[in-house]
Amino acid sequence: MTRRTRLILAGICSVLIAPAVVVVILHIPAFGHHPLPYGDAINRGTVARRHVTNMVTAVNFDYRAFDTLGEELMLVAAVTGTLVLLRGRRGENVSDRPARAPDRPVCERSEAVTLACRIFLPLIVAFGIYVVLHAQLTPGGGFQGGAIIASGTLLLYLGESYRLWRRLVRSLLFDMLEAAGAIVLVLCGLGPMVRGHAFLENVLPLGQSGALLCGGLILVENAGVALAVTAGFILLLLEFLEETRAAREDEKS
Repeated sequence: MTRRTRLILAGICSVLIAPAVVVVILHIPAFGHHPLPYGDAINRGTVARRHVTNMVTAVNFDYRAFDTLGEELMLVAAVTGTLVLLRGRRGENVSDRPARAPDRPVCERSEAVTLACRIFLPLIVAFGIYVVLHAQLTPGGGFQGGAIIASGTLLLYLGESYRLWRRLVRSLLFDMLEAAGAIVLVLCGLGPMVRGHAFLENVLPLGQSGALLCGGLILVENAGVALAVTAGFILLLLEFLEETRAAREDEKS
């Protein structure tokens, strides 16, 4: 198919879809208003029933925790597939020595970049941990906090060196951490069944509303998601950075 043909088809599809898009936009409820009763029901009863003040977290890890389990397993499967493809082509035996292309000089890292990364790395990681720990109280959660922590670790590469990054970020360790996070979620479902309850039923003490330790099983599920997401994103960053370097002859197995 030529480029001209593709553009013609794209234009025809855009013209056909445009009326439906306009109708949907015109019928979108006003901001702050919604026609469904579910949000109001959750807002009225969640604090009393689950002792949490973040309704989104209550929905993700309690009311529809089974969906969250499926989404987390899909993330693990996607990360695993990416690792298999990249490592299968490149191999596991890659040292921590950065390769240098002969016609591409490596620019020296400025002291300003190094200083900025050293300052912001602990701040970003601390903020990510805060987001994870306060998921039951304020907006955030294991996924958001895990993404923040994983992104923050990239400053180690930007501010220090590839060699230090490669020595500290061990793929085997984060492989195990990602699997452990997924296992925690599965056990949160199977554990209550051992005691005669439903799958993923919240059977732990709920604690006091507004306290850091509240929500019962929500805390454990959120921790499992944070562990899996943090490790999974770090593994992706590691593999993508490995793709930017070519192993020398003495590094190949």
